Amino acid sequence: MQQPNEAGLGAPAPRAFLDDRFLLRNGTAVRLFEQYAKDAPIVDFHCHIPPADIATDRRFATITELWLGGDHYKWRALRGDGVPEACITGSASDREKFHHWAAAMPRLIGNPLHHWTHLELRRYFGITDVLGPDTEDAIWTECNRQLADAGFSARNLIRRSNVKALCTTDDPTDTLEHHLALAADPSFDVKVLPTFRPDRALYLERPGFVEWIAKLAAASGRPVASLADLALALDARLDFFAEAGCRLSDHSLEPVVYEPATTEQADAALRCVLAGGMPDAAAVRQYRTWLMVWLGRQYARRGWTMQLHMLAQRNNNRRMFRALGPDTGFDTMGDDGLTAPLARLLDDMDDVGELPRTILYSLNGRDLDALGALAGCFQGGGMAGRIQLGAAWWFNDTRDGMERHLRTLGNLGVFGRFIGMLTDSRSLISYPRHEYFRRILCNLLGEWVEAGEVPDDEALLGGIVADLCHRNAEAYLGLE
Repeated sequence: MQQPNEAGLGAPAPRAFLDDRFLLRNGTAVRLFEQYAKDAPIVDFHCHIPPADIATDRRFATITELWLGGDHYKWRALRGDGVPEACITGSASDREKFHHWAAAMPRLIGNPLHHWTHLELRRYFGITDVLGPDTEDAIWTECNRQLADAGFSARNLIRRSNVKALCTTDDPTDTLEHHLALAADPSFDVKVLPTFRPDRALYLERPGFVEWIAKLAAASGRPVASLADLALALDARLDFFAEAGCRLSDHSLEPVVYEPATTEQADAALRCVLAGGMPDAAAVRQYRTWLMVWLGRQYARRGWTMQLHMLAQRNNNRRMFRALGPDTGFDTMGDDGLTAPLARLLDDMDDVGELPRTILYSLNGRDLDALGALAGCFQGGGMAGRIQLGAAWWFNDTRDGMERHLRTLGNLGVFGRFIGMLTDSRSLISYPRHEYFRRILCNLLGEWVEAGEVPDDEALLGGIVADLCHRNAEAYLGLE
């Protein structure tokens, strides 16, 4: 007979917070996680960790510096909790900023930040206390005490996270000096590879474009006065990135556009801007379309993967953009038309046999079904998972968002070919997000088994878990 709990009721007592079965609601899920996911290596193929931090093996003076610096997920939450900006990104002391994060934590129940925060405290610091006003002093002291140890340097944090490879995000004009130094350093065996992010080349209507073209000319050693010059300069930088081990490009398409253009039309738009003018909106779209298609074909020729991040509506708050600049927590989901122009872009590359492997990410979860269906239009050529429905990204990086994404993969694609999770983070201790994903994955598979919807075949399911944790990404990106 079931024993009553302390309240005198027949229901079982609540589980402990973040126990070993966290997010795992059935026995199959527990077995899959423990045996195939828990200790699997991480391939973090999209992150924003500064490569200089890894090359110099950066140390952190306080938990605030490690945890809250540069993390706009946390900054948004603190603003929503009423914290003054000075105590988020401003001049307040590290101790005061940490105080506000601790004070906000009890009210963040339901937000993945609540789970991530406590997973990070447990996995890196061994702290099982719940962060809040009554524990902040002890947690602040203990975290900072441990940070003084060499085990908390940038490289050691990456090693402790079981990272096999990570790909940073880099401008075409970057010297890649830190990547080159890491590649030549036998003491660090984690692959740290650059990613080619040429957004500055695509948006000729934005402030700073002409200045960036001058930087590109200097980096490539080629003058840029025409579209042909631009192509030669970018081609030289593509070769340089390839020599440094680059496997991927990345684009933020804001919005996705398609405006067919001749080379002459795209050249005229570029020359107009370089001469101090500004072409009309149609000409701007023509230039961007021409260059995007040209870039995709260069990636295909090099065997690279193209990442397309879409529907991020950026810098919505002009006052705060003026005060803090971009990527500080004032972006949201866009609501622009997506699939029609995206299909035309992909088709232009595919039509000449030069569509690269492509990962499609949308910040608006509404588009998952549309992107999943569109991906199926360009699969083929004997390449497994050629077009990927990218991991639940940014605002979708939640339990509900990951489950929705995985179910969409099952409904519309080849579930077992998915290349898995990424951090999209600037933080060296954000890797428990991979654990979060892995638990959600194992739980979903376990639910399907318990419901009789998939075979109760541990070898089959364990292989799929290992594939989605790391093996598919390794094969897709050539990192084996």
